[in-house]
This record gives sequence, C-alpha cells and structure tokens, in this order.
Amino acid sequence: MNYLSVENIAKSYGERVLFEDISFGINKDQKIAFIAKNGTGKTSILNIIVGIDTPDRGQIVSRKGLHIAFLSQNDNLQNEQTIEEAIFSSENQILKIVQQYEEALKNPENEEVYQKAFDLMDQYNAWDFETQYKQILSKLQLNDLSLKVKSLSGGQRKRLSLAIILINKPDLLILDEPTNHLDLEMIEWLEDYFKKEKITLFMVTHDRYFLERVCNEIIELDQGKLYSYKGNYSYYLEKKEERLAIEQTTLNKAKNLFKKELDWMRRQPKARTTKSKSRIEDFYQIKEKAHQRRQDHKVQLEINMERMGSKILELHNTSKAFGEKVILNKFEYVFKRGERIGIIGKNGSGKSSFLNIITGSLPVDTGKVVVGETIKFGYYTQKGINIKEGQKVIEVIKEFGDYIPLTKGRTISAGQLLERFLFDRKKQYDFVEKLSGGEQKRLYLCTVLIQNPNFLILDEPTNDLDILTLNVLESFLLDFPGNLLVVSHDRYFMDKIVDHLFVFDSKGNINDFPGNYTDYRAYEDSQPTEQVIKEKSTDTREKTPSKGKLSYNENREFQNLEKEIAKLSQEKVAIEKQFELGEVSTDSINEVSQKLQEIITAIENKEERWLDLSMKLEQ
Repeated sequence: MNYLSVENIAKSYGERVLFEDISFGINKDQKIAFIAKNGTGKTSILNIIVGIDTPDRGQIVSRKGLHIAFLSQNDNLQNEQTIEEAIFSSENQILKIVQQYEEALKNPENEEVYQKAFDLMDQYNAWDFETQYKQILSKLQLNDLSLKVKSLSGGQRKRLSLAIILINKPDLLILDEPTNHLDLEMIEWLEDYFKKEKITLFMVTHDRYFLERVCNEIIELDQGKLYSYKGNYSYYLEKKEERLAIEQTTLNKAKNLFKKELDWMRRQPKARTTKSKSRIEDFYQIKEKAHQRRQDHKVQLEINMERMGSKILELHNTSKAFGEKVILNKFEYVFKRGERIGIIGKNGSGKSSFLNIITGSLPVDTGKVVVGETIKFGYYTQKGINIKEGQKVIEVIKEFGDYIPLTKGRTISAGQLLERFLFDRKKQYDFVEKLSGGEQKRLYLCTVLIQNPNFLILDEPTNDLDILTLNVLESFLLDFPGNLLVVSHDRYFMDKIVDHLFVFDSKGNINDFPGNYTDYRAYEDSQPTEQVIKEKSTDTREKTPSKGKLSYNENREFQNLEKEIAKLSQEKVAIEKQFELGEVSTDSINEVSQKLQEIITAIENKEERWLDLSMKLEQ
C-alpha cells in the first residue's frame, strides 16, 4: 500500500541548486533511510514531505487521512507546559482515555469517576497502550512529568519530542537524526523498538549500526541522482561498490573513445558532410561523458603533529561533584603514549565534564591533573564553531594563516586545505551561517585538526556528519599517531577507532574496560540480571536503623516489612520484564496490568508504613 509519493521535486536557493527531478515512494511497513552528503538537501526534502517547505517544482501526493509525525532537529514544544501536559496535548483518543484514568487514580475515593475511566480503558483496550507509553517514558529517562519544558536541556527536549511521536503511533514517522542526544542504552532500545513494531519509517541518520539493524531500504542522493537499495547498510555498501565499479568502467571506455574521436576531429577538413556533422554532434556527447568525474575527494592530512614527551596526562585522586551529584570519585589514571580511549555512560553521568577537567576549563574539587609539557590538546566540543556574522568559510581557515605547515617542511594554502575537507572553491566563499549543520561541523573539525594537536579530544564528533565525512574522519583517526579520547554514541565509529573504554556509572566511578563497544555489550549481556535487585536489597538492609525504641509487635512488623517490600519489588520487576519482552498475551493484558497496579500500590503502602516506623525510632 502506497502511503506517499514524491514526484519530480526540485529545490534551489538563488544560484545554488540542491536537487532536481527527485522522485520516490514510501509504502506501508517500509523502513527507509535517506543518505546524502551534508549540504545536498536532506533536511529540505524532509521539510517538503511534511509540508514545512514547498518545492520549486513537483509535488508530494499522500494517501487521504494519512497521519504523519515529524521528528526534526528543532522542536516545537511549548516552554510553559509540563512534560505531562506536552504528552497529553495531542489529539490521540486513546491517550485522552489513559489521561482520564491517570487522573482518576489520583482520587480513588470518587468511585463513580474511577469506574467510568476504568470502563473506558476496557472499552478501547487501552491497558496495553498505557503500559507502552510508560515504558517509552522510562526508557527515555523522562520520569519527572511535572518538570516544565523550559527547564529541560537540549537532549531532554529531543527525547521528549521523540517520546510524544512514539506514543501517538503515527502511520508514517519522518525522523531527522533520531539518535542525536540519546545515550547508547537509549539508542539500542529505540533500535529494538523499531525492529519489533510494525511502523513505517523514513529517516535521515548517520548511525550505521542503526541503518544495519532497522532499515530494509536505503535511498541515496548521489551527485544529483537517486539510487535505491532494497536492503540494509551492508547490502547498500556492497551494491554501491558494484555500481561505482561499473560507472568507472563506463567512464574509462568513454575516455578512450573521446581520445579517438578527438584525433578524428583534429584531422577533419573545414568542409563537413552530413555524415561527418552527425559524428561531430556525437563527439560532444562523448566529450561530456568522458569529462564526468566523481567529487569524492579524500581528506589527505599530512599536518605535522607536535612531538610528544614521555609524560602525557596524569590524574591523581581526582574528584568532582555538583552539589550532591558526584561525577568523578577519586579517579586515578596515567595515560600512555598513543592510547585510543572511548568514553561511554548514560546522559548526565559526567562525560563532557570529565573532558573539561582534563583540558583545564573545569577545576577539580580534590586531587590534581598533570599535563605533560609537550602535550597540545585539540578539543572538539559539542558547541561547535563560533559563527561570526558575515564571515566566509575561507576566512575561518585564514585566521590560522594563509599557508598551513605540513610534514617535511612543506606548506599548503588555506584554499587547498579546505578542498581536502570537501569544500570546493565555490563553497569556500559561502557565508558560514548559510552552511548546513553538518558542513559547519566539518569546518569546525578542520579548525581543530589544523592546529597540530598531539592529543585529540572529541566530544560527539559524529553528530550531523554525513556518512562520507564519517568515513574520511575514521581514516584520518586510524592513522593519527597521537593520543585520542572520544565521547560518542556512534557504536560503529567507536568500534573502529578505540582500543579500550572508560565506562562511567551514575556514582562518579570510571571503569576501564579492555575492548571496544561491541566487546563491552557482549560482556554486559553475560552478567546476571538479578545483580541490581540484590544491590538494592543490600542497600535497604544497610540503612535499617536500630529497632530498640519499637514495641515487640512493631519491631516484628518492621522486620517483616523489609522482606515483603523486597519480595514485591522482585515481582514488580518480573512483570515489567514480561511486558518489555512482549510475553504477555492479548487476552491476559488487563489481568496482568491490574496485578501490576496492585503490587505497586502495596509497595507504596508498605513503604509508607516502614517510613512511619523508622521515624518513630528517631524520636
């Protein structure tokens, strides 16, 4: 079933042509990725599909009544709303019913209102929907629904926007870089969610593992032409290589024929016969084919890296906290020459703060950071390039000099260097503020690398970069002889360039794991899942106060409460796991959901009683 057709659309900005005569279709249950270089109009195509922008020519034809949701780079959330209000402000009927039920639970004494809400949940089979929506919020770490949207970070706003469109279950979901601002755990959950759900996707993403595991078709816009690949990322790479090989063979044949025809043209007398005029016309077509060439220039960096001494970087007993939030707890590490370390951890665990501590822009509370005298940091931050109004691309590079020193005493001009970073001569004189987000990131990366660092620190360098640029960056980093410290949620990127990992937990501890991200996930999956429950139970017992001031019966009740809460908590986790793995049948959803609610209520009541008794002890 065809959901939407893109028919011969074109878009230009002044003399700059983004694309012409683009046509493709999106059918039900397809999961399509759209791939193109930065600056060639990926986001413009998404905006045209959802009606935010209009094409210069062509049209979008969609199925009548089609419900489309769009996750863009810029959200349209209302700052004064709470998270809960933002979620429930949609027109989704089932969501409205769930909202009524949630409100009824807050006032259980009003039995009539509660019964009406309960009956509606039954009538519309909304129990499964409620469970899914709570699971989505939990997985995206949106637990405090009372928070105002204006108080959220950029990453939290992106996660809230994603949660809203997933909860609303649209017919067609359009996604612009959905994995940006998600930590690795969230990305893997979203990956599994899209794989399991019957949902139609059209997305722009640079996450190659995501492309591999979610997509069943890839559409590529390459030098103005569309190519469709009916498979995942591995299939795309294989078939694209075959296509380029065929194109190169065709080009070589055209060049050989061109040389032959050029020699004939030079030997021809001025008088032309009808037959020779036809051959002359063919000659110009052959010439055009022979002079076609791909613009896939490789970034060849031969910038002379600063010499490194024996002392690189040392952290001695370093600690850092923001209020009660500990992000670094007595961390000790001595960096060795040439180490390539990846940093992973949940959002808010202190990864970026750790990089700021190393570079000296954030002081430690205790301990010290010792940087070797010969160390020169190259720090790529998430903030990106500082855009100056009216500044052109080449002027950014010329701030570092008209000529950049290379190895063996050679130099390169600012313009030549930009060409190696995939900015052609025309693009070099564009205003920086008019570049796409990915092009600005590429330019910023250029400014970091040309300063001859020997210790590269990269904070989410893959965000907004196209796949071609990512491959180029990876090739450079694999040859980079200095030290590398990188924070990235791009698993493919991490697997390719790092040797071991710093794994951040939520308590300020950093574990050094010997291997790449895939090795780490295999290790994590092999660990027993009951560990968290055991630790929680241990923590509860350790906090149990002395029971000397309670009566005999209260003392006994206090001891039993701890055991009962621990048992109920295990039952709650087990049922939630059943929902998560899809093990609850449709027929038993209502019964199991009601049981889960009863367990949650029992836990809350017993915890409240436990708190009363513990407060009595302290009196």
